[in-house]
Amino acid sequence: MARDEGTRPVIPRQSFGSTGHESSRVIFGAAAFWKANPKIEERTLALLLEHGVNHIDVAASYGDAELHVGHWMQNHRDRFFLATKTGERGHNGAKAELHRSLERLRVDSVDLWQLHNLVDPAEWEEAMGPGGALEAAVDAKESGLARFIGVTGHGVTVAAMHRMSLERFPFDSVLLPLNYTMMQNPAYRADFEALSETCRARGVAIQTIKSLTVGPWGEKERTTRTWYEALGEQADIDLAVHWVLGHDRAFLNGSSDVGLLEKILNAAERLETPPQDTEMENMVTRAAMSPLFT
Repeated sequence: MARDEGTRPVIPRQSFGSTGHESSRVIFGAAAFWKANPKIEERTLALLLEHGVNHIDVAASYGDAELHVGHWMQNHRDRFFLATKTGERGHNGAKAELHRSLERLRVDSVDLWQLHNLVDPAEWEEAMGPGGALEAAVDAKESGLARFIGVTGHGVTVAAMHRMSLERFPFDSVLLPLNYTMMQNPAYRADFEALSETCRARGVAIQTIKSLTVGPWGEKERTTRTWYEALGEQADIDLAVHWVLGHDRAFLNGSSDVGLLEKILNAAERLETPPQDTEMENMVTRAAMSPLFT
């Protein structure tokens, strides 16, 4: 674990790929701001500053999230590596969405602009081809609107698709799911490990999501703002967070529930030896966990 100038532990930091930025290993996933209010904004900002989180990940499609993050930027822009995303696949649509994002975020540029959830083969061909969103991203970088370019995605094919993306273009970062139950899928595990090796060799940052996944909600009453059932007990969150951060180059993007944020940060500050498989298997059984994507 890392410590600040006093005695309080803080979130460890490491190089975010080859960008030159030392990012906190827990990134604030601003999907938690889909719907928020000034009180939630204030509480969340205080948590991020207290725990040393210096990286925010948002998206144009996250409801009001960019607007809420934008409320921080006038006074705190220099404290954060700021990332957003576009779900548009064509050049003109992506360009327009970036300008909307900059306006909502109240900034002149972002540090990282990402092609959002790029896993469907037809959408991939459109975004990566002539007149696609990738060309808009390159234009944005050349004009100073975005310093770096990334790609994100969900589902069991995402790791393989990201490897295809890296063969087409030298993205600075990738984002995809990583949790214990998903990695029990042999095909996904093989694809993730191959992607991880590619990223290591090329200096590409790996961001991960869905660390606290229990499984689909099904008929259960929803108790968090996550669209999947998430772990809620601190001891279980410790195991899940420590397991993800045991992957030495991985960053963990926080849950889309502000109420879980402090527990994730507390877990990350106490990061030591990653849990053994027996500990994780016991949690899987105890919490009746199942893969979110199959």
